[in-house]
Order: sequence, then C-alpha cells, then structure tokens
Amino acid sequence: MGSLADRTAEYFETLARLTRDASVTDLAGRPMTIGAGIEAFLSRGRAAHEAGNKLIFIGNGASASMASHYALDFSKNGGIRSLALNDGAMLTALVNDIGGEAVFAEQIGYYGREGDVLVAISSSGSSANILRAVERARDKGCGVITFSGFDSENPLRLSGDLNFHVAGDEYGFVEVAHSALIHAILDLSLGWGTADDRNPGALKRRRMAAE
Repeated sequence: MGSLADRTAEYFETLARLTRDASVTDLAGRPMTIGAGIEAFLSRGRAAHEAGNKLIFIGNGASASMASHYALDFSKNGGIRSLALNDGAMLTALVNDIGGEAVFAEQIGYYGREGDVLVAISSSGSSANILRAVERARDKGCGVITFSGFDSENPLRLSGDLNFHVAGDEYGFVEVAHSALIHAILDLSLGWGTADDRNPGALKRRRMAAE
C-alpha cells in the first residue's frame, strides 16, 4: 500500500481521468463527443425554455443535492427555466402515501408538461424511482437527459434521448464527475474561456477592473 501522498495523487488522477473520459450517447446508443453532448443538452434546454417549458432535475441522495443545485443555477445564471422535485414535505408525503418508487413519477404527473426535459441523475442508473420517472416523463411527452455511472449498460443510460455516462464503480468518483459535467455545461453556455464570459466570477472581475 502506498503512502497517503501517493494515494491522494492517484485519487485525483483517477477522478480527472473518469471525468475527462465520460461518454455521451443518444437514444439509439450512438456515441458523440462531449462537446457535441454539451451542445445537444443546451439546445434542448434552450428550446424548452423558449417554448415556455422547463428542465426538471431529479436524483436521490447526493444526486438530489445536485438536482437542487443545478435547477437553481440554470434558472438564475443560465436563463433556462428549471425545477428540482426535491421538496421535503412533498417527498415524505408521497413515500408515506404511495411508496418510494413513485415519488418522482407522481410529481411529474403534477408538474410535467409536453415539451419539458427531464434531467435524471443516478450513479448506478438502476434506481427504481428514477426509472419510473423516466417512463412517466415519456408518457407526458417530455424529453429525457440522463447522467449515470457504473455499468455502461445500466437501464437509465439506455433510456435517454441524450445520455452522459461516467465509467466508474465508486459513488464518490461518479458523483463528483457528474457535478463537474453539469457545471461545465452551464459555465460553457455562459461563455467560459471567451472575452464575453458571463459567469458570475468573470462579471465580477470585469466590474472590479472598471472601477
């Protein structure tokens, strides 16, 4: 067993590799580049917003935190109407009344409308409540974008119009890679790396430079 310093370096090298090597496929399983996947995500999100629709983020555990985080950021910073189905009172009521597997599908029944886009985040890609939500979204005429990990043939990855997959088998790596990918989509949409960067940090730097 290596030293803590060596294992720390290996940990971050593994995390960087898994994030960099994430794959994207369409509903037919055809591969595309990460750049093309990001463009496709943004195209679907912007089209939904312009039509008066929204992104709907869902996830369990750490992925639920991501759902809340990115529904906020895409709405506030990205200008794409977004919603996370993570209200505590709603979730506990639905678990109590109809069971855990239906907590997201039931809410999609309440709030989903044709033209919305469901963004389903699951490290394993096999959570029953996430998969049932995808089925309900399809019934409502929603598009589906997925973020999954672990087995490349997991059922969630096979169900989306656009599917981002991280080929890791540990939750920490997959969760952090998912967060990095979704944040990259948002940051790049705001012009990161260009003179017109509209990310909050870039706007603050320009304001300070002008003072």
